[in-house]
Amino acid sequence: MNASWQQANLAAWNTRAALHLRDATGFYGVEEFLSGTDTLYPIEASEIGNVAGKRLLHLQCHFGMDTLSLARRGAIVTGLDFSPVAIEGARDLATRSRLQGTFVQADVYDARRAVPGEFDMVYTTWGTICWLPDIRAWARVVASMLAPGGVFYFADSHPSAVVLDERDGTLQPSFGWRTPKEKPDVFDEAQSYSGDVLKDLIADYNWIHPLSEILTGLIEAGLTLEYLHEHELLPYRLFPSMVPAEDKLFRLPDEAVPIPLSFSLRAVKRG
Repeated sequence: MNASWQQANLAAWNTRAALHLRDATGFYGVEEFLSGTDTLYPIEASEIGNVAGKRLLHLQCHFGMDTLSLARRGAIVTGLDFSPVAIEGARDLATRSRLQGTFVQADVYDARRAVPGEFDMVYTTWGTICWLPDIRAWARVVASMLAPGGVFYFADSHPSAVVLDERDGTLQPSFGWRTPKEKPDVFDEAQSYSGDVLKDLIADYNWIHPLSEILTGLIEAGLTLEYLHEHELLPYRLFPSMVPAEDKLFRLPDEAVPIPLSFSLRAVKRG
């Protein structure tokens, strides 16, 4: 990966992490979490199953609230993120919540070198792979972290939705469905998805990965797909016209043509 892209995205996520830890907008509900609230959204909460006693690795864990929610459910958790600000915040959150968790600062592509051992489950959700230029390499990392028979659970924005942009209240195709590694989409952001206003514009470098590339990458890496689910819901407003749905999720308004906004999958490491 071009170092300038990585450095820009890392700087952006350090800025976001500092804002999200303060939780001025209440988007993350840090105080509610510390009071015992589970932070998993209904999609993954209904699909993740029983994690009690499982060795679980949460890749791109941000500041660890979901990681620690999984610890509350009985998992033996390790969280990994490339942002030192996020990892410091995750460790502090573990102390404040009196929950056990190991947090490692490393790029996701370096996970195999940074984290010892194999895991019963690898868990990755919401806004993760758009930051990664090489989806096949990501799939190989996921597989390398799993013990034979281990489970990968994944949920994220749907590729057919992220190629769209909203203009004058209309969703229009605006981005290529397959972003070349060497030509990421570049965005200048003035506000975080949490609603926090950024002091300065931050540059984001993003990649769109087709569903076929994601699934084929995982299969080639040695995983067997158990299910692929598509959903008309997201935990954040991908488009300004989206409206609140149940349990902190968002959907398109009633007059909009329904499209899948997110997808989730479960895959098992062969052997």
